[in-house]
Amino acid sequence: MWIVFAFASALFAGITAVLAKCGIKNTDSNVATALRTCVVLIFSWVMVFIAGVQTDLTGLSSKTLIFLILSGVATGASWLCYFKALQLGDINKVTPIDKCSTILTMLLAFLLLGEPISPLKGVSMLLIAAGTYLMIQKKHMLREPAGKPGKNRSWIFFAFGSAIFASLTSILGKIGIEGVDSTLGTAIRTIVVLIMAWIVVFVTKKQHTIRRIDQKSWLFLILSGFATGGSWLCYYRALQTGFASVVVPIDKLSILVTIAFSRIVFKERLNKKSAAGLVMITSGTLLLLL
Repeated sequence: MWIVFAFASALFAGITAVLAKCGIKNTDSNVATALRTCVVLIFSWVMVFIAGVQTDLTGLSSKTLIFLILSGVATGASWLCYFKALQLGDINKVTPIDKCSTILTMLLAFLLLGEPISPLKGVSMLLIAAGTYLMIQKKHMLREPAGKPGKNRSWIFFAFGSAIFASLTSILGKIGIEGVDSTLGTAIRTIVVLIMAWIVVFVTKKQHTIRRIDQKSWLFLILSGFATGGSWLCYYRALQTGFASVVVPIDKLSILVTIAFSRIVFKERLNKKSAAGLVMITSGTLLLLL
């Protein structure tokens, strides 16, 4: 059953990306993220009360609460590192490193959770890594390749920090929800993420841009928030009973949904190299199910 929740998470995450893209056309991305997290917080706590698990709050162990908070902090830290890396370095160099989070999660699941890495899983990791690299080449071609003279190489540490914290988010999240209902665990974690998201907004001094958001953007931001909430609920339900090294790559298949909707909504097409990368990522993920 956890595989169904993992694929549902990917579906909602894919829809989120398209809705968010519509919503941030005229909105700062940091502000949009913080506002969407507000919607996710409301949505997640509504689900908690619908499920009737709010009474479990009093029974949470210190260990569970600590790991849920750490998972939320890891998510916020990942965003902070990612934005800082983008500020200091070229996006076509930062993004490939950030995408390493999937592979890192599988390795951390082996080291920290004892999830085995079979030869088949090793092949899957190689396919996902190679496919991600090919997919990134599309972004490289579409964006300005010009470097930023005078910048030091400190961006590389922030880029690796982003990938590492993103991986820790999944591992810590899995440990944190072992002793609590996944819906309640997601709601608690979202509080921490919300705080971190608004820290990003105030650090970048973008809070004043909220007044300039138009009604259409508000609609898409709210809808993307609901989609994010649905994705998170399914994701942590899958993590609760499934293998983190399998759930995380399946969740990354949201790229299939995003590309499909982008083709329909934005008329975007894949080049041959990107299409080959997509096939490799999909193949590597499906191999994990064996």
